[in-house]
Amino acid sequence: MATSNDNNNEDFTQIDCWYRIYKDGRVERFYDTLGVAYVPPSLEDPATGVSSKDVTISPHVSARLYLPKNTNNSTQKLPIIVYYHGGALVLGSAFFNTYHNYLNVLVSESNAIAISVEYRLAPEHDVTTIYEDSWTALQWVASHASEKKFTSDNEDQWIKNFGDFSRLSIIGDSAGGNIVYHMAMRAGREDGINEKVAINGSILVCPYFLVPIENIKESGAYKNWIIISSPSEAGLHSPLINPLAENAPSLSQLGCSRMLLCFTDKDVYISKEIGIRFVEGVKKSGWKGDLEFIVVEDEVHCFQLNNPNTEKSQDLIKRFASFIRLE
Repeated sequence: MATSNDNNNEDFTQIDCWYRIYKDGRVERFYDTLGVAYVPPSLEDPATGVSSKDVTISPHVSARLYLPKNTNNSTQKLPIIVYYHGGALVLGSAFFNTYHNYLNVLVSESNAIAISVEYRLAPEHDVTTIYEDSWTALQWVASHASEKKFTSDNEDQWIKNFGDFSRLSIIGDSAGGNIVYHMAMRAGREDGINEKVAINGSILVCPYFLVPIENIKESGAYKNWIIISSPSEAGLHSPLINPLAENAPSLSQLGCSRMLLCFTDKDVYISKEIGIRFVEGVKKSGWKGDLEFIVVEDEVHCFQLNNPNTEKSQDLIKRFASFIRLE
């Protein structure tokens, strides 16, 4: 894991083909190798007809918003998706091609508004900063539920005009699934996102959880966590990464009505065994919501992102869309 660069004699730590941290704190992310890159929003995606735009939420938080086709002259209220991208809490962007293409498909299929959140990353920022950024975005979305026509210059007319706040879902894959868990727990502690809005559904796709199972400390996911977490949280005892840790808050506090948990059986980063353990923990906690657990066979970690148009990806996206629409 730790190696030396012979060309410039700089010491660095490298995690798989994801990123490299130099001794001076500089982080080199291998986005070219991973095949991801920034793409701009689109007035109308040619494949789905979905429109998108970028907005600034706060000095540190931004988002890409998505609006499905045929809403210009409609008064129909649409479900709301708040989406958190993956990347081991250290990689990725809401503005990358992978997520832009995926959100276009998900928004089209679910006929929902989506807010894809751009949060700050570790290790330049503490992991708890990621959760604060994510909560800031969630509160900003919920602030649009005010009955007043417009209450601030920071409001967005897509959310204001079309958002159905009784059908608000938070969704995330990998690191984003970890964030979704923490947002649902915070909403439970604070009795909703604000006084008007609660989370209806949570979808966690291959969530970045680590629990004590066989060979867990050999995985890239564990090694990454040791590097990016603070010394006091660097281990499986941390409730930030292990929702079943002894000092973790009770899962009965989950602040959503429904939860859909999705794993794959060939995931080399987050084993489906972790999902099974989490489901057992939720059931034992006495949480009163509805929980659905699915395992997609013969697929790898977050497979639906790389090509959302394959048959299995389409089946999974349709399942998400039904959940989002409350069907």
